[in-house]
Amino acid sequence: MDDTDLGTLTRQGDRWMLTFTRRLAHPREKVWRAVTEPEHLAAWYPQEIVGERRAGAPLRFVGSAGDSFDGQMLVFDPPELRADGAGTLLTLTDTFDELGKAARDGAGWHECLDRLAAELDGTPQRPMGETWVEVHPRYVTQLGPDAATIGPPPGNDPTGANA
Repeated sequence: MDDTDLGTLTRQGDRWMLTFTRRLAHPREKVWRAVTEPEHLAAWYPQEIVGERRAGAPLRFVGSAGDSFDGQMLVFDPPELRADGAGTLLTLTDTFDELGKAARDGAGWHECLDRLAAELDGTPQRPMGETWVEVHPRYVTQLGPDAATIGPPPGNDPTGANA
């Protein structure tokens, strides 16, 4: 992995945005199914997403232990995936209020996107949490200490520190 796979952090007003861009060697339609259909999401995303798939829809993210949090679908539009030769250019943006969780979330989305690519490629996936532990220090370095003041939620620390 090179640093071009790392997400970039920007500020928009009083909110923060982590943006990831990945080139995937698969047609746009296949990538769209992988990022929208529940049976495909389960292979790379750690929570079940409950709610309508439409812009503006409220969503609930439910973990395997029954923990959950709420969110909102801001954009739901297949053209958000751009053709890239025979493949697809995927841009994912995570918007949040607290700068202190940027490194944590960056490492989490990074792992999810690596898992998505492995799923699309049909290659074995690493155990959940392994990539997070590897890339989190790089996000702390890239984004700075203020972006790493909030660690993983209780019971979800991939390092095992709060298990």
